[in-house]
Amino acid sequence: MFVDKAKIKIKAGDGGDGAVSFHREKYVAAGGPDGGDGGRGGDVVFQVDDNFSTLIDFRYKRKYVAERGQNGSARNCTGKSAPPLIIKVPRGTLVRDANTGRIMADMSTDEPKILAKGGMGGKGNANFATPTRQIPKFAKPGYMGEEFEVTLELKLLADVGLVGFPNVGKSTLISVVSAAKPKIANYHFTTLTPVLGVVKANEEKSFVMADIPGLIEGAGDGVGLGHEFLRHVERCRLIVHVVDVSGIEGRDPEEDFRIINQELAKFDEELAKRPQIVAANKSDMASEEQIDSFRRFIEEQGLSFFCISSATTQGTSELIKKIAEVLDTLPPIKEYEPEPIPQAELDDMAGAGKHFEISEEDGIYYVEAPWIQPIMRTIDPDDYSSLQYFQRVLINSGIIAELEKMGIQEGDTVNLEGFEFDFVY
Repeated sequence: MFVDKAKIKIKAGDGGDGAVSFHREKYVAAGGPDGGDGGRGGDVVFQVDDNFSTLIDFRYKRKYVAERGQNGSARNCTGKSAPPLIIKVPRGTLVRDANTGRIMADMSTDEPKILAKGGMGGKGNANFATPTRQIPKFAKPGYMGEEFEVTLELKLLADVGLVGFPNVGKSTLISVVSAAKPKIANYHFTTLTPVLGVVKANEEKSFVMADIPGLIEGAGDGVGLGHEFLRHVERCRLIVHVVDVSGIEGRDPEEDFRIINQELAKFDEELAKRPQIVAANKSDMASEEQIDSFRRFIEEQGLSFFCISSATTQGTSELIKKIAEVLDTLPPIKEYEPEPIPQAELDDMAGAGKHFEISEEDGIYYVEAPWIQPIMRTIDPDDYSSLQYFQRVLINSGIIAELEKMGIQEGDTVNLEGFEFDFVY
């Protein structure tokens, strides 16, 4: 099964928590804090693997989570960092943020790309010792790893794309000029998936040709199979437009040519401007008058015209020679640059990091702030310096100011993510 779109969730590993520990050794007085830092969480890394040709594996596994960093330990030992999670994808896969559509990576080269960064490890209590705070009984938790929902979109890497109506001979053409063996039959929509073939122009030059499943009128609006595969033409440097010049099925080749170009333009205006060569196929079944009339029409458009017969290989070598010459003058296959995160989105992310909601019910102030839960795990209610640190977090995040704005009084109860305490000025 050819699958060229998928949606998955990726989650980098959280950082390990810092340790709370004190050095205890015989004959060593006042050893002091020696809690080590937590290890870094694993990154989520995408890598091209040419053994894959579709995204079908992502239909069965939709969530990928990297390992968490190891917690710190005594004797100032830093926790072990987690290994990266490698996700292998076919060459030409475009990775987008599912929520915004932003391009995150174009997997067209062998270079691995980090899509979600693992969280940094938390600091151990050895980092918080000062002359006035010699026995800190708290440490910092590890930072959360990045998490995204992404869409994977395969856009085949081909130099040349064959486009045209169903049953015009595209599959036969690619089968006679390359080693590709597509299914060939005398009925519409024989080709249900794109087919790639390597065409050797001469001893030193070759290029990749893609047979795109037949388009029909309305394909640019999602009609028929063609819409599903138009994305694979986007990267092609050159379009070879295959037309049945014989009209054996009662079609008008000039009208077919116009319709296909209209559908390409509907899908992407840039596609309509892409260099194009017209191959008038099935010429062995066409009259001289039909060929000459269509030739004049195409040359009036300023396009190169080749009269071929894929079934008998007539004119195919001349077509391949011309394609190779044109490709030498064109830029390399299109690659998409990753798009930066918009400033507005960065501002939203920064605000979401410390977002909280406060409600009052029966004299109790309920504070919802999920981001504070890992911090609360490190707080020791019996340690004064630990409570001071917790108080600074509440002040810096704006929670205290909001409580005062709502009219909280000393002695009122605050419920912070299930942890209750009395409010004290």
